[in-house]
Amino acid sequence: MKPLTISGLARSGGVGVETVRYYQRLGLIALPERSGGGGLGGGIRRYDAGHVDRLRFIRSGQRAGFTLDQIAQLLALDARHDHDAARALAEERIAALDARIAEMQEARAALARLATQCGAAAANANPAPCPIITAFDRH
Repeated sequence: MKPLTISGLARSGGVGVETVRYYQRLGLIALPERSGGGGLGGGIRRYDAGHVDRLRFIRSGQRAGFTLDQIAQLLALDARHDHDAARALAEERIAALDARIAEMQEARAALARLATQCGAAAANANPAPCPIITAFDRH
């Protein structure tokens, strides 16, 4: 792989340059040395396949619902080959996802009931307020 500038790295991960810089400030992505040039700019930083892999790992972890702190923990656990702790962190995330899924299923069921009631009211030309609007007004 040809070395990338920070903008190329950002593009490869589907993020902006400032996001890459933020991950660097957090220590999630290593800051490479500047190549060549001793002038005011000091050269350009070049990123390699390892940086791309790290950025993609971070983004995948975020899609799985991990926070950046948890992603940092996973990276540290991986460096120590602490599979038990990494699995425990993943199991905590699974439990949180399961709870969120259950909450969303309840919300979906409630909204489906309201939609059915609204449809029935409309079919009967009921002049009463829409059940959906009424339900949201109360909460």
